[in-house]
Amino acid sequence: MKKIMIIALAVLSMAGCTKKTENTDAAADERVEQVRTTVLHTREIQREISISTNLQGYLTQNVAPSLTGKIEHIFCEVGDKKQQGQMLVRMDQTQYKTTKITMGNLEIEKNRIEQLLKSGSATQQQYDQISMQYNQTKEQLEFLEQNTYVKAPFSGVISAKTYEDGELYSGQPIVVLTQINKLKALVAVPETYFPLVKKGMSLTLTTDIYPDKVFPATIEVVYPTIDASSHTFQCKIVIPNQKELLRPGMYVTTTLGLGKAKTIVAPYQAVEKLVGANDRYVFLNEGGRAKRVAVTLGQRFDQDIEIIAPEIVEGVEMVTTGQHKLVDGVKLNVVE
Repeated sequence: MKKIMIIALAVLSMAGCTKKTENTDAAADERVEQVRTTVLHTREIQREISISTNLQGYLTQNVAPSLTGKIEHIFCEVGDKKQQGQMLVRMDQTQYKTTKITMGNLEIEKNRIEQLLKSGSATQQQYDQISMQYNQTKEQLEFLEQNTYVKAPFSGVISAKTYEDGELYSGQPIVVLTQINKLKALVAVPETYFPLVKKGMSLTLTTDIYPDKVFPATIEVVYPTIDASSHTFQCKIVIPNQKELLRPGMYVTTTLGLGKAKTIVAPYQAVEKLVGANDRYVFLNEGGRAKRVAVTLGQRFDQDIEIIAPEIVEGVEMVTTGQHKLVDGVKLNVVE
């Protein structure tokens, strides 16, 4: 019995030594990465965002009358400038002239019955009936006049022409009128800035076509919803263009100043990008181990960039060299 107990103790002792040896070897084999770090501090910045977009005419009108028929005459060519109220197109006048004659006859008859009504020789019913016919014909004549003699609803330039004189109009716009002395553009702003962007704010606009010029613009509309796929919201900006240097379709860059702000800025090269996606992340040194933190990028400052995340606060230690080899939780050896 005593011999059996001695053998059991020996076995247990050997197992304990083996386990201790395995733990020691595992500790010795634990992966350690050599990195350099920097302590993040709050920095005051002049916040501004730059977004590229294309210009559009502030107003664009497809000149398409509500009447089909022959086009008698088009009073413009592509590139012509037209003032508000000037004639653009004259359609076939037959129906308009016929209706105008009918209205004239109804007006005479209406006046005649009105006099008879006063003398008691006509009834109120007769007068009401002729008045209704007169008013209906008057409305029809106004409609025909607007769609027979088509005038420019605003001042602009003819940017397209589809028909020629004498052709049969079938619904496609005859000409396109575009306002160019005032332009507009839609810009997609990251949702991070939604609380800061307001209607009426001023911004500037530049284009490579005029490298030495800066054009003023104003935010006219801030759209109230966020695009769930792009995480942006749209702003409509308006650009005065009295000298007509800018034109619809031009590619421009808008810059919007949002005042001073305090934020965390880090080296741009320290920010990692997830392969196959646009997600960005950094590694922090937390108790000697790497902690992966997803971040949102803000404004760029040469070699630095603003990083935004709940964990990114003043005083945290971020890995700036060696981060490409890191995984979450790996042990770090910080070198100078």
